[in-house]
Amino acid sequence: MSLIIRKITKEDNAAVAKVIRDVLIEHNVPKVGTAYADASLDFMFEKYNEPHSAYFILEKEGRVIGGAGIAPLDNGPADTCELQKMYFLSEARGLGAGAQMIEKCLRQASDFGFAQCYLETMPYMQAAQKLYLKHGFTYLDAPMGDTGHNECPVWMLKQL
Repeated sequence: MSLIIRKITKEDNAAVAKVIRDVLIEHNVPKVGTAYADASLDFMFEKYNEPHSAYFILEKEGRVIGGAGIAPLDNGPADTCELQKMYFLSEARGLGAGAQMIEKCLRQASDFGFAQCYLETMPYMQAAQKLYLKHGFTYLDAPMGDTGHNECPVWMLKQL
């Protein structure tokens, strides 16, 4: 089994949107106030084809099974990026791909010159939180920026 992490292409848009929506549905995440409702979900290549932004695909045997990206934090400090839309289908979990993906995103964030990385998640996504903590993220008492994800009450930050 060969897992590949690569940058998103325009041809990946539909597959990435489906992965994200499928994972959110699997976890019973509200459709409003979360990534599910993001207007950019069907245009991820275009969204991350902006300055200081990147989205990476996890591919297995030519099929998209996950992804994650970084971009400037909307209405946040200029030196802060956000780890965004990190979702993996169940078949991708437990293989170490999450750790590889987060490391790739954080390296890219550093290369872009960001000093810190912010993220939001759901309280019951314990495996994701464990991964974030392992990679140096710490919990915050309040949200940063303006992500539009008012249904995500867990906020974390890492100094890069």
